[in-house]
Amino acid sequence: MSGNFKDEFIEIYNEKITRPGADRLLNYLTSEQSDFFTAPSSTRFHGSYEGGLVEHSLNVYHCLKDYLQRPRTKELYRMDYTEETVALVSLLHDLCKMNFYTVDYRNAKNAQGQWEKVPYYTINDQLPYGHGEKSVYIVSGFMRLTREEAFAIRYHMGFSGLEDKNSIGKAFEMFPLAFALSVADMEATYYLEGSPN
Repeated sequence: MSGNFKDEFIEIYNEKITRPGADRLLNYLTSEQSDFFTAPSSTRFHGSYEGGLVEHSLNVYHCLKDYLQRPRTKELYRMDYTEETVALVSLLHDLCKMNFYTVDYRNAKNAQGQWEKVPYYTINDQLPYGHGEKSVYIVSGFMRLTREEAFAIRYHMGFSGLEDKNSIGKAFEMFPLAFALSVADMEATYYLEGSPN
């Protein structure tokens, strides 16, 4: 993993997220108890490589910032959030993927047609608390979230999640930041990162 992603994450985090407890969460993320900066973002799709999670988090941050700069979102939809809120929900939306993946091995043929053991990521969920809700739970253990921040992180998967579709629609209606974060997450996933295949 390029140290540049870790450095950029820490720089944005320290500059933008200053509420009580933020320093303790960052200490945890950089500690040996966390693999946040080396974890993949998925097992075989976007970011399925070492450091994919922190890179994805930064991509979502930049996509969300760009989305919220649109005149329509500000003037018509009244989406106006602090820099802290934008950084917090985007950089921390996928904390649920920290300490979630492990490396295993399987047999595959190499370029010469010979069998060899190759590494791959598999899921080893030690805290089976869902996806977005697990991220909210982890962040809340260190600092307070506003209701809108919590709903944004909780529903960032949008309609591609497993939740009741009516609940997702209602959350988007009540908390526009949830919709905006979902759009940024999809943009990062499908257009910036894509599948390695």
